[in-house]
Amino acid sequence: MSPGATKGGSKGPFEGIVVIDLSHVLAGPFCTMLLSDLGARVIKVERPGSGDDSRAFGPFLDDKSLYFGFVNRGKQSIALNLKHEDDRTLFESMVKKADVLVENFRPGTMEHLGYTWEALSAMNPRLVYASASGYGQTGPKRTEPAYDTVIQGVAGLMSLTGFSNGPATKAGTSIADITTGIYTFGAIVSALYAREKSGHGARVDIAMFDAVLSILEHGLMHYAATGKVPERLGNRHPTITPFDTFEAADKAFVICAGDNALFASLCTSVGRPELATDARFSDNDRRTENAVALRAELEAVLKTRPAGYWLPILDKAGIPCGSINDVASAVADPQVAARNMMITAGGVRMPGNPIKISGYEDPTERSAAPALDASGTAIRAEFASPRAAK
Repeated sequence: MSPGATKGGSKGPFEGIVVIDLSHVLAGPFCTMLLSDLGARVIKVERPGSGDDSRAFGPFLDDKSLYFGFVNRGKQSIALNLKHEDDRTLFESMVKKADVLVENFRPGTMEHLGYTWEALSAMNPRLVYASASGYGQTGPKRTEPAYDTVIQGVAGLMSLTGFSNGPATKAGTSIADITTGIYTFGAIVSALYAREKSGHGARVDIAMFDAVLSILEHGLMHYAATGKVPERLGNRHPTITPFDTFEAADKAFVICAGDNALFASLCTSVGRPELATDARFSDNDRRTENAVALRAELEAVLKTRPAGYWLPILDKAGIPCGSINDVASAVADPQVAARNMMITAGGVRMPGNPIKISGYEDPTERSAAPALDASGTAIRAEFASPRAAK
């Protein structure tokens, strides 16, 4: 199977798009994985000898990094040293034929190599050159090093995560990196669309800090509205009630009754219809003001039965609710199979592509992540030929 191809041979909407992937670890590779999943040819350029840092990150399966494998499936790999003249010549030949270049080095790194946006655009005016970094290509923090946890802290997300009586807490996944990867993907797609009209490529500049700040949502809304710093609320929504986890007899589960009609239905479903007309809970503002009292009223009933008793009742009544699954339970949910959200790549189970587009296959099996320099010989032969120049 060729890189980026679906099992049935039908590629995605980016068939024919060539991506040079200079990125490493997570944010950039996640972006280029999405491009690969949707049909682009992604050529991963790595350091000779060691390759992408994440090749050394666990967990490992059969001595191969799942960290690397999860976000580099379907790509080709070539090892190049961009400080060596021969490799630079080959790289520049690749740039002349590429549609997209993605890098997530610290700002200034590409410039030190002589590969400014202006230089690369002169080689290929149709090139979309995308950079993902901690703080972006401009501003006083542009050259500061950053990892996901650093950005979660600096951008304010960590301060909003956790319970009021506990410390600030990072999210349970690398949300700064992943969000940055998704924003970079969206920006690249937008630039490619614009290129169809203008004929010119573009410079894409995505910052992890910007990405996380942009998704602070109610925390930033609260500050904008009141000038006060919001406090951690655990699982409770700050302005919608009941919208939280609640304890049943055996374990907690989630209830989100987001309007008066759902709240009334919830009260009836748990055998407490009078709560819907209680003055303390008569509308959302009052329910939020009296959230502690409402929790006590609801849990007095919910704790009499296990979560498995309540969930079908609430679901039948149309009330948004759900279990708090561990990873194994989440993966085993029938919805995962129905949506093809666990696939195999090189025999390894990993998440599928959440982007579903009609007219294109969504394969259950994809190409594995490449070994270091696995396509090096073929790529050198292809781009070293006279046909490489436009």
